[in-house]
Amino acid sequence: MTKEKILSRSVRMIFASGVAAGMGFAAQPAFSQEAAPQRVEITGSSIKRIAVEGALPVQTLSKAQIEQSGATTVADLVASLPSMQGFVTASTSINGGGGGVQTASIHAIGTSYTLVLLNGHRIAPYSTGSAVNLASIPLSAVERVEILTDGASALYGSDAIAGVVNFILKKNQQDLNLEVTYSTPETSAKGATSNVAISKGFGDLEKDGYNVLLAYSHDEQTELDASDRAFSANGGVQKFMNNGQQYSLYQTSGNSIPANVTVKGSGFSKSFNPAFVTTGACPAPNTFNVGNSCRYNFASTVEALPQLKRDGFLGLLNYKINDSTSFYAEALYSKFTSTARFAPPAQPLGVDINSALYQTYIVPAIVKLGVDPTKVTSSTMNLRLVDAGGRTDGWETNAKHVVLGLEGNLKGVDYNLSYTHSENKSVDNAVAGYTSGDKLAALFASGAYNPFIAPTATTKAALAPAVLHQVLDETVSKLDVLSARGSMELFKAPGGISQLGFGADFSKQNYADSPSAIAQGPNSLQPNWTDTNVGGGTGALPFDTSRNSWGAFGELLVPVIKNLDVTAAVRYDSYDAAKNSKNFDTAGNLIAPATQGNKASSSTYKLAVAYRPVDEVLLRGSYGTGFKAPSLSNITSPLSNGGSSNFHPCPITSGPLLPLCNGTAEYGLLTGGNPFTGDAGLKPEKSTQSTIGFRVEPTKSLSIGFDLWDVKLKDQIATLPESLVFDNPKTYAGLFSSYYDPIQKQNVLVAALTPFNIASSHYQGIDWDHTFTTATSFGKVALNWTGTYMLKAEQAVPGSDVEKSVGRFDAYNNVVFRVISKLAATWKPSATYTHTLTANYHSGYHDAPITADDGAVRKVNADGTLGDYVDSVRDVKSYTVFDWQTKARLTKSFTLTGGIKNLFNVDPPFSQRINGGGNQLGYDGRYTDPLGRQFYLVGNYKF
Repeated sequence: MTKEKILSRSVRMIFASGVAAGMGFAAQPAFSQEAAPQRVEITGSSIKRIAVEGALPVQTLSKAQIEQSGATTVADLVASLPSMQGFVTASTSINGGGGGVQTASIHAIGTSYTLVLLNGHRIAPYSTGSAVNLASIPLSAVERVEILTDGASALYGSDAIAGVVNFILKKNQQDLNLEVTYSTPETSAKGATSNVAISKGFGDLEKDGYNVLLAYSHDEQTELDASDRAFSANGGVQKFMNNGQQYSLYQTSGNSIPANVTVKGSGFSKSFNPAFVTTGACPAPNTFNVGNSCRYNFASTVEALPQLKRDGFLGLLNYKINDSTSFYAEALYSKFTSTARFAPPAQPLGVDINSALYQTYIVPAIVKLGVDPTKVTSSTMNLRLVDAGGRTDGWETNAKHVVLGLEGNLKGVDYNLSYTHSENKSVDNAVAGYTSGDKLAALFASGAYNPFIAPTATTKAALAPAVLHQVLDETVSKLDVLSARGSMELFKAPGGISQLGFGADFSKQNYADSPSAIAQGPNSLQPNWTDTNVGGGTGALPFDTSRNSWGAFGELLVPVIKNLDVTAAVRYDSYDAAKNSKNFDTAGNLIAPATQGNKASSSTYKLAVAYRPVDEVLLRGSYGTGFKAPSLSNITSPLSNGGSSNFHPCPITSGPLLPLCNGTAEYGLLTGGNPFTGDAGLKPEKSTQSTIGFRVEPTKSLSIGFDLWDVKLKDQIATLPESLVFDNPKTYAGLFSSYYDPIQKQNVLVAALTPFNIASSHYQGIDWDHTFTTATSFGKVALNWTGTYMLKAEQAVPGSDVEKSVGRFDAYNNVVFRVISKLAATWKPSATYTHTLTANYHSGYHDAPITADDGAVRKVNADGTLGDYVDSVRDVKSYTVFDWQTKARLTKSFTLTGGIKNLFNVDPPFSQRINGGGNQLGYDGRYTDPLGRQFYLVGNYKF
């Protein structure tokens, strides 16, 4: 028998390990050339076939490649792939809206367009769409990962526009496997990671007719503070060079401690800090004076990485009922917590001009400034409640996932019947930093807490009764799926036997959001409630909604001629309108319709071609359509307080809203769903996807592959960009209104941002995957180079220019990198040792543009003093990090792996971005690693 070519072997390895979507069955890969060809199931197809097919661009990560990456979590593994951009990272939960989740996003198209499967089955999302929290999946239980970088709505239905990530769990393990990992940064133990995983298999599926696998894992990562790293320790005041001139990032806050004050009267407004005016100093840490006010350097107090903990339990059962029928069951439970801290609460609060605090601390400063106290009609303080601690959310996610199924062959039909129940419960716990508005007001009124002096142990103890330690919000997402699928040979075609795949599924999705009483604040559901969450969000509303859907598909594979296969697939999906419950106020009045949104349906199709003109060449291409149904929150989420905007000049120049202006400031936002029916309501988004690629094997040692892909979306559900609304106030005047803020206890200016089918997008790029292997006198050497080159990432909304995001910081505060690549060089001098050096590269990009009006960048004068605020246009440098790993198989049972991440201790490049979440300034924590050089050790023992 001739030696198998790299092309055949690589394609075989890509597809032999596939798992049919929704079928929950992993075929054993045919890695040996002596093994008989096996019919296997492929991610992206429902047809069992011989493992040398290759029409779809599927990337496969084996267990060895997962270990080689040095990743300790599923999220870290996904983030290391060049095809992934635009996902939610752990650092985003530090005041960035991450909510304790970590996600996947193929080709920067977005988390909600990437379908994540576990053993081919859907998982309950963390919200109301399909986006999955990767933190719920224990990496130690994963045998391999398959990434389909092509749209797959014609097979999977909604949400697979960008592609599919399929995590395949271990199967048919018999031994006891114990693995321990420890990773620590060079500078300190802060940010260290530890992992313990143990698994035991019972029974051999082939010999005994059954296999049971039980596994447990525990992972931890300690927090890392911005102050622990030189590049972020100075927070919002950092000097940098640009075109030979020195500048300083100058992003500090007027919410300070002791509190700043603004007093207003007929025809005047005066801002100052009473403590500074009376004593000549800003006495608290992280504060300094500007004029008569104190500024707070909030970015020096935040975390760079949150504390993470995860416990995962897995049980798998495979049982052969007879030679043609098998039963399988999967059960996964995961508990994940992310404890994320950012700056102490910053809150404008009204001050009663008749109160003792006002008379004792503010009036003397007013008099010293030459203001007549009798002319003052209102007073507001801008307070930083340092005594409450940094605002800390303990995000806790409990995930449960159960699958029961039958598979087998009946009269020539390979079938799979399955039921999936999956749920995700997420709880936001107030750990520190947030305070009760009622209790805080009582402390002010009684004089027990004084906001006009520097923090001390005494003031901290005085404030402690007002600090919240409770649940702020709880969401529960549930998904139930019944699925039936099959494949069979159909008829003889000129190139071989044609095959048919078919299936149907029925799904019910439910999502409930239950904000606590203090997170809701005063509303019709609790009319007698008065308390608010100072430093957090108040104004949320509960909702409980569900929706049923069903879909059916067919897929036909025809070998048109020898070495030319054509596959066609078509699918129809139907979604009911959303149904609400628990939307009644205390008087029993319905506050939202029982049925909201439109009933929707969609048909999608896909054509794919694989052609091998010679053994050394594979040509492939595909074209298809996709759709994404509106998420339940897109439709039913109540219009409620959406928090604060970024800093904007006041959008109002005249009229009744003008008194609500505060110059350049953070204004309020209202967010919610679109509950309307008919043309005013939401409809599914539509897409077209195409790929064309090739793989060439010019020699037995070299394999070269490229895929050009293209994705277009229309009728995309989006809200108008915040910056567009505030920069064009005349165009969007109808979105601005007055809103009574229950925390400030006064009316504030807000902009309402709700979703519509208003956007269109276009994404395009080239993926590559090249491999070179050779045997030398000093051992085996292998090179693997993978990467993505982005050609387009564009989005258009009405009234705005097309937003081009490749290589630049865009209006949505995101970056799409032009190039991301990974080059891994492996040297195996013997059967014992394997050494790998990996280079990870991100191209540079145009930084966030800063204007003088933003008040964020100042020129540094020749004498070192700070000059005026200026425009700043600059580029962020490229980012390259090298990793080293040595793996030693010391005995048949014991393997020891050691490595160094960020071998040359490269700091993240400087970025002047001031928006985008995290309160982290000076670098962008979403795209870079703040840990620096890290050392890790992994011990694996099999009994």
